[in-house]
Amino acid sequence: MPFNPELCRNESEVESKLIVQYLLPQLGYTPDTWHQEVALGSIRLDFLAFAAQVIPLVLDANSPLSVVMEAKHPKQNLNNHVFRLRHYLTSLNVRYGLLTNGKEIRIYEKFQNDVRLVFQCYGKDIETKIDEIAGFIARESLKEKVFIDKSEIEIAEDDLSLETKRQNSMKTIAVYHNKGGVGKTTIAVNLAAALRKKGKRVLLVDIDSQANTTFATGLIKFQFEEEDNLRDSNIYHLLESGEFYLISDVMHKSHYFNNPELDVIPAHINLIEGQYKLNQIDASKTRLVTKLKKVEDKYDIVIIDTPPSRDLYAKVALVAADYLIIPSDLKPFANQGLLSVKNFIVEVNEFREMIGKSHIILMGVLASKISTNSKFLQYTFPKQRSVISERYDLPLMEAVIYDRTVLSECMNQTITVGDLEYPDPKSVLKYAEEVKSDAQKSAMEFDILADEVLQGIGLKK
Repeated sequence: MPFNPELCRNESEVESKLIVQYLLPQLGYTPDTWHQEVALGSIRLDFLAFAAQVIPLVLDANSPLSVVMEAKHPKQNLNNHVFRLRHYLTSLNVRYGLLTNGKEIRIYEKFQNDVRLVFQCYGKDIETKIDEIAGFIARESLKEKVFIDKSEIEIAEDDLSLETKRQNSMKTIAVYHNKGGVGKTTIAVNLAAALRKKGKRVLLVDIDSQANTTFATGLIKFQFEEEDNLRDSNIYHLLESGEFYLISDVMHKSHYFNNPELDVIPAHINLIEGQYKLNQIDASKTRLVTKLKKVEDKYDIVIIDTPPSRDLYAKVALVAADYLIIPSDLKPFANQGLLSVKNFIVEVNEFREMIGKSHIILMGVLASKISTNSKFLQYTFPKQRSVISERYDLPLMEAVIYDRTVLSECMNQTITVGDLEYPDPKSVLKYAEEVKSDAQKSAMEFDILADEVLQGIGLKK
């Protein structure tokens, strides 16, 4: 039966008419060698096909070579789904992934801890290209393939030796937008947790007087002012003194927020009062740079949560950072603030030039607090995304953080000791291990974001 992409008007028809009725039979898969709507832990796959019969469904190192097939709505841009496919292939150790919206077909191959595009064609050309597709992912082709051949191993070893120094250098990332309420703290703390879970040594820095990151990571364990153990040991002291208060002096362990734990430099409400004094000290703008330099062999990644402003603390963060992520809910007010963000980046880069630092690298605008409503995602969200590049000329990250109640729920956990109730927040990754809810979906979104960040800053998983 020939395939007509015009008959695929939604995601369900891409699944049924392209994958089930055309591709799987053409590629030699029988009903006992492919599975639909596969759940493997927190991962949900549209289709998983095997070179040999797998009943019951088990996926491990001994499984026959397999291919993941993901179907998207015809109006969806496939670029927005590459990192999620990459996450599937690398997490499950699957060699090939097919990504399609009916109008376009792509095949990606897992290579080490990344993926590479090995085939691409339009849906209208699929019949003339079916032999090429079969060469990669037909059932018989997979049976004949060796997962990693000798030449790939040699290339990997050469790449590793050439990049060892670059891979080991500490990277600093600021999370900044001058508009509040866009999920900045949620992203900073859970991205740090996701990177830590991947084995990276992470330092999380809170430089906002609201101290939301400090609270979110569980460092505020006091009910009364006299119990405040952060007043005399926070980010202000690091910036105020050139000789004293190094990273190790103000760093606190976030023991229960995440597993593994995080190192956190806390903020404090007193930052507001201290800003006038710091503004009189020129060196305060570069002290975070200087003191982070002293611990570059201790950490792989530093995440800095910033204030929603263009004040001294925001400037200190962007001067210290190598990379910048701009969270945004993509709504009009947040978008209008992007012009101010761009102007602030220009100002910061001028200062960076003065102190001999290269310009900050913009990783992109990160869509955050995005509604999960299906009609919104189908019609409104693609338009919101296109505005970022077309009107504001800013790159857009591929990862998306959706608005789920679990993200605030996990940060508002408490513990009762006697008659007192103390905050006991958790990262969404840790929370996902304890409850069966949307926490697993959010945890996967941050895992995907962490993969994109690691790719962007040149660190392997």
